Amino acid sequence: MTLPAIFDTMRLPLIGAPMFICSGPELVIAQCKAGIVGTFPALNAREKDGEPIQLEEWLTRIKTELAEYDAAHPDKPSAPFGVNLIAHRTNERLQRDVEILMKHEVPIWITSLGARPEINEAAHSVGAVVLHDVINVKFAHKAIEKGADGLIAVAAGAGGHAGTWSPFALVQEIREWFDGPLFLSGAQATGDAVLAALAMGADGGYAGSMFIATEEANAPDGYKQMICDSGAEDILYTDHFTGVNGNYLIPSITAAGMDPAALGGEKGDVSKVAAGEKSKAWRDIWGAGQGIGAIRDVPPAAQVVARLEREFAAAKARLDGLVKPA
Repeated sequence: MTLPAIFDTMRLPLIGAPMFICSGPELVIAQCKAGIVGTFPALNAREKDGEPIQLEEWLTRIKTELAEYDAAHPDKPSAPFGVNLIAHRTNERLQRDVEILMKHEVPIWITSLGARPEINEAAHSVGAVVLHDVINVKFAHKAIEKGADGLIAVAAGAGGHAGTWSPFALVQEIREWFDGPLFLSGAQATGDAVLAALAMGADGGYAGSMFIATEEANAPDGYKQMICDSGAEDILYTDHFTGVNGNYLIPSITAAGMDPAALGGEKGDVSKVAAGEKSKAWRDIWGAGQGIGAIRDVPPAAQVVARLEREFAAAKARLDGLVKPA
């Protein structure tokens, strides 16, 4: 298993997951400077008068600031960045966003909700690497057959639209037939977890929730604090809010006037029962993964990565000490 050269500047084998609303240029730049891949969803960059001005601005800013950083730190260059594309055919911006990513030669493309050969071909035309989100082996096969370079195995416990497979089973079954880039998503909140992902056969981890509770994340203070105050028992797996199963913070559901134990009505209906007004998934109903028990403060992203590096090294040393000579 050898990662493409684009990943060579990673100092820790980890991708910061693209999070709806929360991920923007500030967080991406901080993650890349700290030595992990930073990403954001293209749809986070809003349109103005029907024009994709903000996406162009974000990409220009990220590329410029990382180039300046690299020039000043040639011995410790930044990790690459990536952009997430929702490949579902209901995404009216998809083709235009693909063209913008090509124009700016974005090095890593992360595709979700649909494996599309034409997107992979577009990425490859500018030398980009495509990673596709999958929750099971069936979808993994489809993604590779349609031209994706690598996979993000979204296992049980991941934030957002997570799968239900154990990470052990998901990585194992993918590695039976695929030896390309593979990153594991699901409760990746410590350096120990990142090392475990490698031990299972993945090339690295894929983490989102821990970066919501950082200074650079574009998340409400209440969201960040709720993550710090919560643990795995405060996560509910349900398809009620979007029609697709995902992991959500129970306290945010309660705050929206609903009983987490008795969600009813149509899927996608997030009416505030008490207030009689609409609550919006992702704005008011907050997603998070089961690893949030490791998060207790809201530091800069660089401090989070530094902690992960220390934990990763300590876990590796601990395991190395357990190996007995033959």
